[in-house]
Parts: sequence; C-alpha cells; structure tokens
Amino acid sequence: MDFQIAAILFQDGVLTGAVYTMLALGFVLVFTTTRIIFASYGDLIAFSALTLHALQKGALPGTVYLLMVLAVLATVLEVVSALKQGTARRIPGILVIWLVLPILPATAALMVGGMILPAWISLVLTIALVVPIAPLLYRIIFQPIETASTLTLLIVAVVLHYAIAGLALLFFGPEGIRTAPLFRGTWDLLGFQMQAQLVVVVVTAIILATALAVFFSKTMTGKALRATAYNRDGARLVGISTRASGSVAFALAGIIAAIVGILVSSNITVYYDSGLMIGLKGFVGAVVGGFISYPVAAVGSLVVGLVESYASFFSSEYKEVIVFLSIIPVVLFRWLGARHEPEEEEEETA
Repeated sequence: MDFQIAAILFQDGVLTGAVYTMLALGFVLVFTTTRIIFASYGDLIAFSALTLHALQKGALPGTVYLLMVLAVLATVLEVVSALKQGTARRIPGILVIWLVLPILPATAALMVGGMILPAWISLVLTIALVVPIAPLLYRIIFQPIETASTLTLLIVAVVLHYAIAGLALLFFGPEGIRTAPLFRGTWDLLGFQMQAQLVVVVVTAIILATALAVFFSKTMTGKALRATAYNRDGARLVGISTRASGSVAFALAGIIAAIVGILVSSNITVYYDSGLMIGLKGFVGAVVGGFISYPVAAVGSLVVGLVESYASFFSSEYKEVIVFLSIIPVVLFRWLGARHEPEEEEEETA
C-alpha cells in the first residue's frame, strides 16, 4: 500500500464513518429516551433510498401506502385512548397530528405520481414520506409496551425489521438500486483530490450533530428529552410526558434516517433488506459510546468506518467479520472498567 492508496482509503473511511456517526446519533437518541434498541432503524434508511429511487423514475413509491395505513392505525389508537380517558376534547388535535400531517406528503406523492420531478422536490418529498414512519411505529408498536424489559423491546424491534423488510420487498422488489449522484466531481485540497460527496456527507454529519446539541441545550423540548433520558420517573413527576418525548425522539431519528438514506443511495447498492447491515454498523458505533455518549459514539463510528475501509483493502471477504469483531474488545473494556458490586443478602430480623 502506497501513500496515495492509503489516502483514498482514508477518504472512504471518513465517508462511511460520517454516515455511521449519523446512525449512531439516532440509536443513542432513541435508546436514552425510550430504552429501545431500535434494531429496525436501518430499514428506514433503506426505505428512504428506495423511495427516492422510485420518485426519480417517476413511479409511485409503496412508502405512500405504508404511511397511510400507519397513520390510520395510530389515529384509531389515539382516539380510543382519548375516549377511555374521558378527554374527547383532544380528538381534533389528534386528527391533525396523527392523521392529517402524515397524510399530506402521501397525498402530494399521489398527486404527482408518474411525473419526473425536479431533484430538490424528490429529496424533500422523500424526507416528508419517511420521517413520519418512525413516530408512527413508536405509537403503534412500542408505546403500548413501553414498560416492558429492554430485552423484550429489542426482540420486538428485531421482529419489526423482518416485517418492514418484507414490505419493502413487496413494494420495491428484490432488485438493488442506486440513485443519481447528488454531487459530482472532486475538489483539490492541499494537493489531494477530495470527492465532493465526501465533503457533503461530512458537513451534513457535523450540521446534524451541532443541531442536536443546540436542540438539547437551548430548547424546552430538548431539555425535556434530556430529563427523560436521565430519569424517566423523575420526568413524569415534574409533568414531562415520556410518551411525547418518545415520539419526538423517534421523529428526530426518522429525520436522520431519511437524510442518511438519501446520502448513501448514490454510493452503495441498496436492496430491500440492506437496512439491517447498514444499521448494524451504526449500532457498533453506538455501543462504543455505551449508548449514552453522543461524542464517543461519533468517534466510535468514525473508527468503524476507517476499520471497514482498510479491512476491505487487505481482506475484502473478511471486512464484515473484522468490523463486528472489533466490538468485542470495546465491550470487554467497558465491562472490566465497570463496578461490579456483589449482591448483599438481606438478613431477616426476628
């Protein structure tokens, strides 16, 4: 390996690491707020890429039908809950939030179905179609079992992955897709040729991370999410709705997933079931951060991207094995560094 090849691999590693960083931010955001290891998170990325490809071809994406069904189910659940609690006055607001808002982008997609849209309209419509899926899934699938154990929530999330992947197969077929590149060309930086796509992805990751930091530190909603992540019971005692916090967390994660799907769709071939493998790489970065630290998760994701890039050069057939094996020393290090206090047996007093 000469210096030129090493530099190219470094760029590729930074590119994939930036993508995994955004994924890790979504994983940490969802887990700290709801205790859910969102194993089906990568499927939203696949849906974003597949939806954008369909719109670019002038076809109606199946995401429209999924969104409409989820919106109706969530609305029914919310209306029934409001009637049981004797708060029927909330129904108009429920209809707006859970039915009207998700249906709007679906209606727009139906109206322009079969038309070749300008690139920026396709991007905006893709984000509008994919983002609501995350909070709708939370309301329908996870909110009714929010008090379940973390293991139970993880099992449900894994099952949800296979359900979503099956729908993606039904809607988009088994063929892999690649979308048209968003940015072409290279930029010269101190004698090095840098891909424009690399710069865009890295800048997007920085913007998202900065936006999340500002959101959590400067807004009341962000502070409510931080309080929920720190102590759910304490948050309830001071009047913070943990369910609303969960919906907001999933919505933010949906925004990240939609953007990531758009960014990666021109660099890799995306299949209906590609979301699991993509999501697992971000999961590894989140594990490095202990599912609690955003900065450490970002650094871990960058390391994962670099490891994958150089591993693909030295041993491409084992690159996935190398990436996932790298999580073992991290877990062992965290386990050895944690305090393990023996359980004290309580003595019964007569």
